[in-house]
Amino acid sequence: MSRERSDSQGSLGPDDEVMPYSDDETDDELDPGSDEEGPPGGPQPEEIKSTESGWSVKANDRAFCNLPEFQKKYLLCLKKSKYAGNGIKTYKYNALTFIPLNLLEQFKRVANLYFLALLILQIIPEITTLPWYTTLVPLVLVLGITAIKDLVDDLVRTSCFEHDKEWGGEMTETFSKPRFQESKWMNIHVGDVVRLKKNGHIPADILLLSSSNPNSLCYVETAELDGETNLKFKMGLKVTDERLQEEGQLAQFDAMIVCEEPNNRLDKFTGTMCWRKDRFPLDLDNMMLRGCRIRNTDECHGLVIFAGADTKIMRNGGKTRFKRTKIDELMNYMVYSIFVILILVCAGLAIGNTFWYEEVGSKAWYLKDGKDQTASYRGFLSFWGYIIVLNTMVPISLYVSVEVIRLGQSKFINWDLQMYYQEKDTPAKARTTTLNEQLGQIEYVFSDKTGTLTQNIMAFKKCTIVVQSIMVDFSWNKYADSKFEYLDHSLVACIRSKKDKETLEFFKLLSLCHTVMVEQKEDELVYQAASPDEGALVTAARNFGFVFLSRTQDTITISEMDQEMTYEVLALLDFNSDRKRMSIILRFPDGRIRLYCKGADTVIYERLSPNSRHKEVTQTALDIFANQTLRTLCLCYKDISKQEFDAWAKKHKDASVAMGNREAALDQVYEQIENNFMMIGATAIEDKLQDGVPATIAKLAKADIKIWVLTGDKKETAENIGYSCELLTDDMQIHYGDDIKPASATPQDSTQPIDDWEKESRQVDFVNMACECEAVICCRVTPKQKANVVSLVKKYKKAVTLSIGDGANDVNMIKTADIGVGISGQEGMQAVMSSDYAFAQFRYLERLLLVHGRWSYIRMCKFLRYFFFKNFAFTLVHFWYSFFNGFSAQVAYEDWFITLYNVMYSSLPVLLVGLLDQDVNDKLSRKFPKLYLPGQQGALFNYKNFFISLFHGIFTSLVVFFIPYGAFLQTMGQDGEAPSDYQSLAVVMASSLIFTVNLQISLDTSYWTFVNCFAVLCSIAIYFGIMFDIHSAGIHVIFPSTFTFTGVAPNALRQPYLWLTIILTVGISLLPVIFIQFLCKTIWPSVGDNVRHKEEEEEKKKPAPFQRDRRSRRSAYAFSHSRGYADLIASGRSIRRRPAVARPDPRDSITEVPPSQ
Repeated sequence: MSRERSDSQGSLGPDDEVMPYSDDETDDELDPGSDEEGPPGGPQPEEIKSTESGWSVKANDRAFCNLPEFQKKYLLCLKKSKYAGNGIKTYKYNALTFIPLNLLEQFKRVANLYFLALLILQIIPEITTLPWYTTLVPLVLVLGITAIKDLVDDLVRTSCFEHDKEWGGEMTETFSKPRFQESKWMNIHVGDVVRLKKNGHIPADILLLSSSNPNSLCYVETAELDGETNLKFKMGLKVTDERLQEEGQLAQFDAMIVCEEPNNRLDKFTGTMCWRKDRFPLDLDNMMLRGCRIRNTDECHGLVIFAGADTKIMRNGGKTRFKRTKIDELMNYMVYSIFVILILVCAGLAIGNTFWYEEVGSKAWYLKDGKDQTASYRGFLSFWGYIIVLNTMVPISLYVSVEVIRLGQSKFINWDLQMYYQEKDTPAKARTTTLNEQLGQIEYVFSDKTGTLTQNIMAFKKCTIVVQSIMVDFSWNKYADSKFEYLDHSLVACIRSKKDKETLEFFKLLSLCHTVMVEQKEDELVYQAASPDEGALVTAARNFGFVFLSRTQDTITISEMDQEMTYEVLALLDFNSDRKRMSIILRFPDGRIRLYCKGADTVIYERLSPNSRHKEVTQTALDIFANQTLRTLCLCYKDISKQEFDAWAKKHKDASVAMGNREAALDQVYEQIENNFMMIGATAIEDKLQDGVPATIAKLAKADIKIWVLTGDKKETAENIGYSCELLTDDMQIHYGDDIKPASATPQDSTQPIDDWEKESRQVDFVNMACECEAVICCRVTPKQKANVVSLVKKYKKAVTLSIGDGANDVNMIKTADIGVGISGQEGMQAVMSSDYAFAQFRYLERLLLVHGRWSYIRMCKFLRYFFFKNFAFTLVHFWYSFFNGFSAQVAYEDWFITLYNVMYSSLPVLLVGLLDQDVNDKLSRKFPKLYLPGQQGALFNYKNFFISLFHGIFTSLVVFFIPYGAFLQTMGQDGEAPSDYQSLAVVMASSLIFTVNLQISLDTSYWTFVNCFAVLCSIAIYFGIMFDIHSAGIHVIFPSTFTFTGVAPNALRQPYLWLTIILTVGISLLPVIFIQFLCKTIWPSVGDNVRHKEEEEEKKKPAPFQRDRRSRRSAYAFSHSRGYADLIASGRSIRRRPAVARPDPRDSITEVPPSQ
C-alpha cells in the first residue's frame, strides 16, 4: 500500500526541523495570533491554498489547461490561462527597456525627484539663478553610476541561471503521440510528459514517474537551487514505476494531479494523483525541481506540474526582505531635517528680499529693471531662486557615495584570508552590501547550537542497555566502518551471542527506523543521511552487525549478523518539530507487525505503556548523558495486531491524500497509533565544539555583546554545552525558567495568559528579565520559537540583533534578526542562502564584528560627518553673501565650481576615508574588545554629531566669506589696480574652501596610505587645473556665454596678498579644529586614543633588538646551550615552577584579551 515518506531534505533529532526557505518573508507577515508554541512575533511560512480545484494538471492533455475555468484577467477584459508557459526571463532589463525602466525606478527616490524638480525650476527664466548644467551634470553622474551598478547586478543575477541563458532554447524530449520528440524548453507546457537524460538540466518542476534505476530512484544535484553539492534522491510512486516504463504505457497515461498552488517553498510539496479509480499521495520526494541536474541516472520520465514563472526557483527569485540599518534611518531623518532647514532659510531670505526691495531696491534708479512687480511677488520669486542656489544643502551624491563605500567594505570581507576556511575551501561571503556598518552596532547575538557552536559531526558514543565500557574490536564485521570507535567490549559479546533480545532489537531499530539512502561505491556502502544524527545512528548499527543494505518504495533490507533480511514497510511516520519523533511500521517475514519509534525523551515517556521496563534506568542514563553534553534519543517499539493496523491504515490513507491541512491530518492519525510503547533504551551522540568557540564567546562578551543560545536540546545538555563553550562560568548564578512564575498569574492557571494585555505584559517581563542576564540559553525551542525570541528582543529592546545558524531550522531566526549569518556546515546551504553574511566557522564571527563591523561603522560615521560639514561650509557662503547683494539670490561662486565641487573637487578623499580608514589595526581591535562599545551606543553618528557638523560648517562658511570680503574692501595690487571685483572674490573664496575641506579630511584621517595622500593632493591639483582651463581665453572664444570668468584666475592668483588671504582663511578655519582635537586627545581621550597610547608605551618598553656586533654573540650550539637539569632529575625533586604571585597593574581600565587559539 502507499505510504507517507519523509522529505528528502528532512532531518531527525530533538532540535532539527526543516523550515520553509522563502525570500518573501517579512516582518509584515508575522502573525501573532497563529503561534501557540511561544511568544508571538515570529515569521510564518507562506500559506498554501488547498482547494481541491486550486491547481489541477491532466497528463498528456494540453487543452485541459486552456479550459474557461482556468482563465484569468490580465489586462482590462483580456484573459489568458493561469498556467504559465515555460519561457521565462531571468533578467530585469533588456537593450530597449534598460534606460526607461531604470530611470523610472531611480526617480522613485525622493532625492532624485527633488533634483529633477530643481532642474525644471532652472528652466524658468524668472526664477533661475544658476545655469541648468549646475544641476544636470551632478544628477546625470549620480544616475549614471547607479544605473551601471543596477546593470551589473542584473547581469550577475542573470548569470546565476546558467541553463536559462539561451532564452529557453535548450532542448529536451517531450512526448507527442506516438513517440518522444525533441522540443525547446520554451515550448514545454504543463501536463507534458518529458524524458530526461543523464547530466541534463531539469526544465520545469516535474513529477517523477519512472526511471532506468531500480524502484524509479533518481539522483539529482541541487547546487544551482540551494547551493548544496551532495546528491539528493527522488523516487517515483510504486504504481507509476511498475506501469509507466514503455512509450506505449506513457501514451495511455491520463492521471489527474491535484496539488498546491505555485509557491516558493523549496522544502515542501503536497499533492494527490488520481488514476484508475485510486488516489495516491504526492510529496517532495516525487518532485524534481527546475534548477537541478540529473545525476547517476541514465534516463527518467516525468510529468510537468509547474512551468516557467510558476516554478519554485522562479518564485524564490522574487522580492527579498529589505533590511535597513540604524544609520540609514538616521541619515534619512537628517536629510529631512536639512530640507526643513533649507525651506526655513529660503523663506527667511525671501522675506529679507521683500523688505530690502521696499526700502532700497524700489528707490534706487540704477536698479530699475522695467518690470512692474510688487515686492511680495519679487520675494516669492526670490524664495524659489534660493531653493535653487542652496540646493547643495541636500546632498545629491550622498546615497550613491554610501553605496560605493558599502560595496568596497563588502569586498574587503570577501577578500579577508583570515576568514577563509582552507579545509573546505570556503571564504567568507558578504551576501548583502547594505548592512556592513550595522555589524559594528550589534548588542545581541542569537546562536544555534548544533553545527554553529559544535562541529555537527556526530559520533555514536554511548547507549543505555546496562553495559560496561572498554575498547571494542570490530574486525569480525566485514561491513564495519574503520573510523568508528566505541568503548564497550561486553556489548559486542552480547550481540554476537544473540542471547539478549532487547539488545538485538535496539540495533535492529537503528538499522530500520530512518530515512537514509545507501549507495554502493567500490565495494563500500555509502550512506546519504538527511541529518548527521541519522547517519551516526545507522553507522553505529552497521558496526554492531545490523547493516542497512537497501530500500525500495515498500521494503527495506538489512543484514542481521551476516543474515540478510527484508522487511515490508507499511508506513513511515515522518519527523517534525512538533512531534519530535519518527516511527516506522514494518511487517516481519513471519507476518508480525511492529512499530519502531525513536524520538526525544519528553515525547516518548508520555507515550510509554504502564508495563514498559527500564524507565528509571533509562532516565538516569539520559541525565548522565545530558550532563556529558551528549545528544540523546529514546528508542521504543510496539507490536500491532492485523485488525488494529487495517483499521488505522484506512485512516492513514485518507489523511495522506487530503489536500487541506494534510500535515495536521496526518499528525492526528499518527497520534492514534503512537502509544503504549515498550522502552528499549536510549542513544547518546557526541557533537564536539568547533575550534575557537570559547575564546570567541569570551571576546564578544568583553565587547558587551550578549549571547543567547537557542537550541532544541534538553536543559541539562544545553547547560553543559554552555559551560563547555564558556558562555556560562562557575562564578555566575544560574536561574531556570521553570523556577520563575509570573507575579500576576492566577493559581488556577499560571501558564496561560488571560488576555492580550497580560500576554504582552508577560512578554515584556520575560524580555526585561532575560536581558538583565549576562547569558541566556533557551532549550527545547522549535524553529518558530527561535524566531519569536529574536522578534521579542527587537520589539521591546529596540536593540540591534544578529542571528547565526547553519541549518534549515535556523532560516526563520536568521531572517528575523537585523543581521543574519549563515554557517556553511553539515546541514546544507539553506541557512547560507537566507543569510546576509556567510562563513564556515563560528570563530570568524569575532573578526566579522570586532574588526570589519567596527571599521565599517567608524568609516561610515566619519564619512557622513565630513560629508554634511563640507556641504554646509560650501552652501552657507551663499547665505552670508545674500546680506550684501540685496537678497537677490546671486551666487557667490562661479557656476562651474558649483557644478564640480561635490563631483570632482572634494569627493575622492572622503570616499577613501570611508573605505580605508582605521583608528587601530585589526590586532588591536581584537585585543581590546571595549573598542566596540561606541558603536553599540551610537556615539559616533547621531543628532549631536549632526549639529556639530552643522555648526562647524557655519563657522567655516563665515571664515571663508568674511575674511576674503574684508581683504577685498580696501586693496591695491602691485600694478596699482584694485582687483576688488566679484569674480576675483569668488576665486579666492573657492580656493580657500578647497584647501580647507581637503586639509580638514586630512586632519580627520587616522590611517594614512599612499592613495589617501594622492587623493588629497590630486583633488587640489584637479581644482586648479580645471579652474585655469575654464578661465582661459581659448574656451571663452568657443563658448562665450558659458565661460564668463575669462582670465580671472591667472590675474587674481598672481597677487601675493590674495595668496596671503587664502592662507589666512585656511589657517583660521583649521586652527580651532586642531586645538579641539588636541584637547580631546589629552583631556577627554576616546577608547581608541587610550589603546593607541597604551600600545605606544608597550612599544617603548620592548627590549632593544639584538645587535650582531656585540662581543657576547655566540653562534654555536655548544656555546649557547646552558647547563641542563641532569642533577635535578637525578635528585628526584619536583621540577615544576611554583605559581608566581600576580602584581597589580597600575594602569587604567583598558583590559587586554588574550588572542584566540
